[in-house]
Amino acid sequence: MSTLTADPRATNVHFDQDSLWVDLADGRQLGVPLAYFPRLLKATPEQRKQFIISGGGSGLHWDELDEDISVPSLLFGIGDHARKVA
Repeated sequence: MSTLTADPRATNVHFDQDSLWVDLADGRQLGVPLAYFPRLLKATPEQRKQFIISGGGSGLHWDELDEDISVPSLLFGIGDHARKVA
């Protein structure tokens, strides 16, 4: 089974002004608007740097922000379920 679609794994995370960037083990880089994740959007740059890659790369966690993100869900465009959709 190919990791290109079936089993995305994060290897690193970084941010720019507007986006969360996730480096994947297969060489892809995924950019997601911070607006999808209000806690990350409101966080300081230092708070954003305090992440843990969990589950062998399948999850991202920010303890201080109480934020958990599923890497496979990012590929489907699924953001924070608690956010209000305009």
